[in-house]
Amino acid sequence: MSMDQALQTFFEESREMLRQMETLLMQLESAPDDPEALNAIFRAAHTIKGSAGLFGLDFIVGFTHTVENLLDKMRAGEVSISADLVAELLQCKDHIEDLVEHASAHGGEPDEDKQSHGSRLTSRLYRYLGGAPVVHTKQQQAGKVPAQHEPTIEVSGGGMVDNDAWHISLRFGQDVLRNGMDPLSFIRYLSTLGEIISVTTIVDAMPTADEMDAESCYLGFEIDLKSEADKQTLEDVFEFVRDDCKIAILPPHSKIEAYLDLIKSLPDEEIRLGEILVASGALTRRELEECLLNQGGVNARLGDLLVASGSVTSNELNDGLTDQQKTNKPLGQILVDQKSVQQPVVEAALEKQKQVKEAKAQESRFVRVQAEKLDTLINLVGELVIAGASANLLAQRSKDGAMQEATSEVSRLVEEIRDNALKLRMVEIGETFSRFQRVVREVSKELGKDIGLEIGGAETELDKTVVEKIGDPLMHLVRNSMDHGIEPAEVREQRGKLPKGTLRLNAYHDSGSIVIEVSDDGGGLSREKILRKAIERGIVQSGENLSDREVYDLIFEPGFSTAEKVTNLSGRGVGMDVVRRNIQSLRGTVEIDSQEGQGTTTRIRLPLTLAIIDGFLVGVSDASFVVPLDMVLECLELSEADRKSSNDRSYINLRGEVLPFIRLRDQFDITGAQSRRENIVVVQYGGQKAGIVVDQLLGEFQTVIKPLGGVFRHLRGISGSTILGTGEVALIVDVPSLMQQAARNSQMVASG
Repeated sequence: MSMDQALQTFFEESREMLRQMETLLMQLESAPDDPEALNAIFRAAHTIKGSAGLFGLDFIVGFTHTVENLLDKMRAGEVSISADLVAELLQCKDHIEDLVEHASAHGGEPDEDKQSHGSRLTSRLYRYLGGAPVVHTKQQQAGKVPAQHEPTIEVSGGGMVDNDAWHISLRFGQDVLRNGMDPLSFIRYLSTLGEIISVTTIVDAMPTADEMDAESCYLGFEIDLKSEADKQTLEDVFEFVRDDCKIAILPPHSKIEAYLDLIKSLPDEEIRLGEILVASGALTRRELEECLLNQGGVNARLGDLLVASGSVTSNELNDGLTDQQKTNKPLGQILVDQKSVQQPVVEAALEKQKQVKEAKAQESRFVRVQAEKLDTLINLVGELVIAGASANLLAQRSKDGAMQEATSEVSRLVEEIRDNALKLRMVEIGETFSRFQRVVREVSKELGKDIGLEIGGAETELDKTVVEKIGDPLMHLVRNSMDHGIEPAEVREQRGKLPKGTLRLNAYHDSGSIVIEVSDDGGGLSREKILRKAIERGIVQSGENLSDREVYDLIFEPGFSTAEKVTNLSGRGVGMDVVRRNIQSLRGTVEIDSQEGQGTTTRIRLPLTLAIIDGFLVGVSDASFVVPLDMVLECLELSEADRKSSNDRSYINLRGEVLPFIRLRDQFDITGAQSRRENIVVVQYGGQKAGIVVDQLLGEFQTVIKPLGGVFRHLRGISGSTILGTGEVALIVDVPSLMQQAARNSQMVASG
């Protein structure tokens, strides 16, 4: 992968992690005791920071590092979680997102406004961290890059946090003197590496006088050493007596954080850390061989993580492995028991292993593919469907049985390829729904209302293109419900409701389409108020008889609003007409159900996909039409009696049920000889039935949807076109539009 490709991958993954971070922060606000959510938020910030550093995006690294420090203190229980803190972190998430988008679009340093905003956020974060950042440059002051040494926090006494000291526990073997070694010489040498704070002599192994051997050593020492040396250097002091004594070296408390940071910063992949350490001179080949847990090299296992971070030496690791084989204890517990490493360091290494394992499992489940490649694949499958239909037609005309059988098998395989290709673009709508958690949180505070969001059907799948385009209409509907629909708490209590309002987002499949509902338990729509406003504006005439649904549909008229005052959210009469227009551009419909005083439900119906569908091919004279197959219930012949009476009415009696119908010949002014027999295709959409009268029933047909040109965008009753195997063009029937017209025609005849 080139650097440019890697950088684009970083941007995409950062956007995804930031979306997850927002969802988890909202979850954390309602469940502050959820450690998994907090850990996941921390990992997201840490990953973004580390990846940004690889590409030299220091302005992202600096700000995100401060956020990461705060999250780490929250994990340690040093900072309590509150609604105000979550609000600050949400703003920090937004700022990181702005920085990522700036880097993606421009690549350079952010402008002064972004720098100032980052500086203000950083200052607010340090109120929770308990101090102020040490800054040395203008960039650091703007919150763009961290100080050389991470923020220095003053203690209550006014001094600085003590660096602590190394603690070295020595138990010399009895033969150390016989081997020519002087235990005190090692202690004297330690003083050259730093300042010995204290030495305590341990004599618990001293025998009685009559059992004492003058050439044997029975002493042990507990030493506190203040030194900048690393652990490997301190262990090397005892290289010549390593086999004759027991040594445990515990790092200063101030260094534990450094070890934890080192472990966290290790790559989230199985790279050979040992080879890197040998090449750098930090580890000898012999030490590497002693560290090998299994043949094949050093990978990112627990022991290797501890060695690489400097918290455990290779000899301690080797001793731990030996004890592990004897006791079958977990390696981490062995190392803690023998005082080679502190428990927090082991836990950090285990957490790192868990992260690597989860990341690998996630990577093995998913493959990241560019959306353009999927679109190209769908287009090619569409062309394959058309070519397959043409081959089928030629096979039927040839009347060659073997060819017909072969083309039939090809058609079956093409259908499977089509279905699987379409599934590649299907995504769950839950991610779109979850983004509204924050919208509801912030808008409810702006309105001074207590509103909760409930989500259902998050696992419902639909085409990626539909998901991308449905966000804006949903946003307007959600904000409208919160502003106009749900009443203030005092009004709700007067009406016998709970003071907290509820907004619901739900999705489910129905009759080959997806239904998305935006519901609230607010005051509902006032039929009289809407009618009065519509009459004032001349949209309807006074005394006109309209059903409830027709009245509620009036709010989709351009500029229509019943709001008594204009707010930042709504009331200007702009939006609902755009909502309907956007949904119709996706070949969908929108309808409203409402009960005054109880609530409102806005129901959006959309096709599952915008590319390829199964269709039912029909003919009227020489013209061909395609009806979406998932809306077809049955087909039946129009009886002679119904044909004669159809001049006076546009409905038939279908087994005791009134079925309104519409003739495609009349709808589209098709000329040509009328067939002596007609058929009705019974369709269903949104729980309603209607009939479409045609001349011929030509059977099922795989349809590649081609959009209509701009000239035909106002054509009612047609949603697109397709190409038949003969090369001719067939129009795709817009069933919802025709059903509405058939119902209106039937009502007009009945009322006349």
